[in-house]
Amino acid sequence: MIEIIGIKYHKADRTEYFMPDGEEYILNDYVVVESKRGQELARVVTGNRLIAEADVVMPVPMVKRRATEKDMLKYETNMQDADAALKRCKELVKKHKLEMYLVNAVYTLDKGKIIFNFTANERVDFRELVKSLAFELKTRIELRQIGVRDEAKILGGIGPCGRSLCCSTHLGDFEPVSIKMAKDQNLSLNPTKISGACGRLMCCLKYENDYYEETRKKLPDIGDKIDTPEGPGKVIALNILDVTMQVKVQGMEQPLEYHIDEINA
Repeated sequence: MIEIIGIKYHKADRTEYFMPDGEEYILNDYVVVESKRGQELARVVTGNRLIAEADVVMPVPMVKRRATEKDMLKYETNMQDADAALKRCKELVKKHKLEMYLVNAVYTLDKGKIIFNFTANERVDFRELVKSLAFELKTRIELRQIGVRDEAKILGGIGPCGRSLCCSTHLGDFEPVSIKMAKDQNLSLNPTKISGACGRLMCCLKYENDYYEETRKKLPDIGDKIDTPEGPGKVIALNILDVTMQVKVQGMEQPLEYHIDEINA
């Protein structure tokens, strides 16, 4: 068994696991950890617990220390400095005539590196931009190209449903979403109806997809001939949510609705 805690750097990030180094942490404590990007501040989302080593990817990194008030103030100052650096970077992008859109800038806690996230339609040669930024900011520079979904996750916003975007509030990783999911759920295939703020298919199409796939297996296909309590008929429509079907029964003018259990019986 191994003792771990779960942490997140930002609200909608996926949970990462660290060893607590003998400390006891509870929900919403803050810790300082060493990530791939450098030294970072993170929030505890899962307190100390024991799990089997087979259930985690070894080796599990160790928490550096519990965050202090000084760390919290440093984090707030870094955010302000990152905003100023982003503004300057936008000016340099315009100066170098680069076809790229800057999304945000983030300093590591120790300010050993600043990361600029950007989107672009094509590959961008930003070598001169990096040189200019390194000269002015006096730190390591990382320019990271992200997709439109990641952009929406970082910036946030309101979805077609009127609620905050799932990706910026609770989704950890993006799962594959296909047009087939919209078809299976009998949704309009109008792109404006099934696309999110990022312009891609809405992530929520995935939420109920497993139910639709499982229920669809129980129902016959449209056009199938089946036996009903009123006699033989032909399936003309399906309602997957209710697990019912519309059947045109021989000798009857109006179609009848049956639950799958009535047909199986």
